Amino acid sequence: MSDTIADLSASLLRDIAAADSETALEAVRVSALGKKGSISALLASLGKMSPEERKTAGPAINGLKTEIGAQIEARRDALRAQALEKRLAAETLDVTLPLRPAPSATGRIHPVSQVIDEITAIFSDMGFAIAEGPDIETDYYNFTALNFPEGHPAREMHDTFFFAPDETGTRKLLRTHTSPVQIRTMETVAPPIRVVMPGRTYRNDSDQTHTPMFHQVEGLVIDKSSHIGQLRWVLEEFLKAFFEVESVTLRFRPSFFPFTEPSMEVDVQCDRSGNEVRIGEGSDWLEILGCGMVHPNVIANAGLDPDVYQGFAWGMGIDRIAMLKYGMADLRAFFDADVRWIEHYGFRPLDLPTLFGGLSS
Repeated sequence: MSDTIADLSASLLRDIAAADSETALEAVRVSALGKKGSISALLASLGKMSPEERKTAGPAINGLKTEIGAQIEARRDALRAQALEKRLAAETLDVTLPLRPAPSATGRIHPVSQVIDEITAIFSDMGFAIAEGPDIETDYYNFTALNFPEGHPAREMHDTFFFAPDETGTRKLLRTHTSPVQIRTMETVAPPIRVVMPGRTYRNDSDQTHTPMFHQVEGLVIDKSSHIGQLRWVLEEFLKAFFEVESVTLRFRPSFFPFTEPSMEVDVQCDRSGNEVRIGEGSDWLEILGCGMVHPNVIANAGLDPDVYQGFAWGMGIDRIAMLKYGMADLRAFFDADVRWIEHYGFRPLDLPTLFGGLSS
């Protein structure tokens, strides 16, 4: 009997180990422990044995039943764990979000802000300070102090945004140029003065090359011996550094601005033969800024003696030179808040312009 039990145990253990599903394992259980199973048949045979044989066979058969039952349960647990693992692997769903790029990788600096930084870097290297003033100005600082007398026709050139009169009847306005900062600087800073004044300006105009709000930068030098030769040198050095070219050729044409005398428009030599304008080469000319010697009346209005001090000033549109340098066709796109545009034309936040590293490198 012991040999029979041992052989049956070995056979059943092999079948349990070979079962690769719960269905196959259930078939092994039924064949061993079911009503007609092999172990159940051994238990049924105990009634035909003598009392002495039952004392030996009974514990052996019941031990086999217990062992096979335990092995079947252990195998069932293993098969269920395998099935669960396989199901989880097949039904995996990643509910986590991908890591977002850092702001320094996705953010972009607007071209106007970049160009202002470039202008600041160039003129700071030349010894100029940066000056600022309010966007909302008085008629005095925007016009009268700059030699625009009341009723002067040049006032009509600016299409000014006026505010409603206050309780005193005074009408403030959105400044039409950054020139009021010249007066405010001369009133508060003792000569010699060397400043540049970038900022927002406002005029009632809108088309492909004009917007109601735009950006200007002006420069001012006041000293006892300032002259046009110095003005020309400053403009040439600025344009060479800004457009990153070896040399530029300028052409000065007589013009009229109430706050300068003489007044001049400045053209720069360029090449228009291709799809872009190339500065410092070719046979074409491009108007780029206005300048002149500061009018004695302006110096006097700022509280300085025009018989002692003289100076020069210049001004240009920041948006316009940004368009020229970086190949942008429409000024209105600067203010459309189109993410695609800023991703294309914008600058990485950490690409700070420096003269030694290259302004736009």
